[in-house]
Amino acid sequence: MIRRALTGRAFPYRTNSLNMFRLVLAILVLIAHSFYTTGNGVGPRLHGENIGGWAVAGFFVLSGFLITRSRLRSTPGDYLVHRVARIFPAFLVCLVVTAAVFAPLALLIQYHSLRGYLSTPVTPFEFIWSNITLFVNQYGIGRSLSSVPYPSVWNGSLWTLYYEFLCYVLVWVLGALAWFRRNAILTAVGFLLITAAHALEPIVMRLGLDASFLLFLKLAPFFLGGAVVYFLVDRWGVNGWIGIGALVVAATLCLAIPGWGGQIASPFIAYGLLWLSTVIPQPAWIARNDVSYGFYIYAWPVQQLLALVGLGVGAGALGLIGYDLVAMAVTFVLAWLSWVLVERRVMARVRGVSPRPVLASSTHGTPLPERRAESIGHS
Repeated sequence: MIRRALTGRAFPYRTNSLNMFRLVLAILVLIAHSFYTTGNGVGPRLHGENIGGWAVAGFFVLSGFLITRSRLRSTPGDYLVHRVARIFPAFLVCLVVTAAVFAPLALLIQYHSLRGYLSTPVTPFEFIWSNITLFVNQYGIGRSLSSVPYPSVWNGSLWTLYYEFLCYVLVWVLGALAWFRRNAILTAVGFLLITAAHALEPIVMRLGLDASFLLFLKLAPFFLGGAVVYFLVDRWGVNGWIGIGALVVAATLCLAIPGWGGQIASPFIAYGLLWLSTVIPQPAWIARNDVSYGFYIYAWPVQQLLALVGLGVGAGALGLIGYDLVAMAVTFVLAWLSWVLVERRVMARVRGVSPRPVLASSTHGTPLPERRAESIGHS
């Protein structure tokens, strides 16, 4: 009886709406960042997290689900190659485009001159080299973006990719253990331990660990929560009543527990989103084209350029809604180009197939860069 109550239909890996859900999450991050990039504060918040921070939770739980499946269905070498191919090429192209196109364009808009472009620290080459490993060390390029409300930051989203890739590596290592591959126990224990470490952050800080480790403790529970749900869904399928209940429990925990409610709720968030992706259809074009990653990595620089020309602030401002709509339209074009020219081609080459539309299986978190006072809201 219990087994029948828990059992649902098998998760439809090829006919779900996860591409659309991830694009919606990326759009929410853009909306959250628009408050920062136009100088309008931080936007609506819950327990210190703004809209983008909660969208990050969705990104990471879905990533944990999909990446765990990838690890269990791939050889260690293939898994690692696929993860690198999914994250790095588009990331590196974005760095180059930012340094070689966006930054000089910003200088021309600001100063009507490229003077000092190649020599003023941080130089374009320093920007690319300092950030090439996914760990973002430099946010600015020379004198560019000095006059916008959120100055000298060319991309406030890229830094979370480092933590996502750390989660990939964590699952890669765990995948070598037979215990991990057999059931969810090891993953569940890891999820609970890391969530507890995040909840006890004041105590953990006494160990002398740096801020990057604390950020990992903050984001990893979402990923592992999704990983735990993979084992459950793989065995029992997706049940509609459990999906509804999971969303109710997730909302209750997030509302009731400040600080770590989202982390402990992450398995429920994962299950609820997965269920929704089986009942809410997505457009066929979105199913064939996963533009969410490109949308995520190009949204912030587009917003900064729009703020620079006065569309977000000043006499020519469109208002926050108009600013967001223009930013979405421009970012969508760049995201599609990233998908067609870079992401899809690289993935097809790695998989040894012709470059045609494929279903991607990666997600991307995107909080605001740890800056200063706002740190990780996460976005």
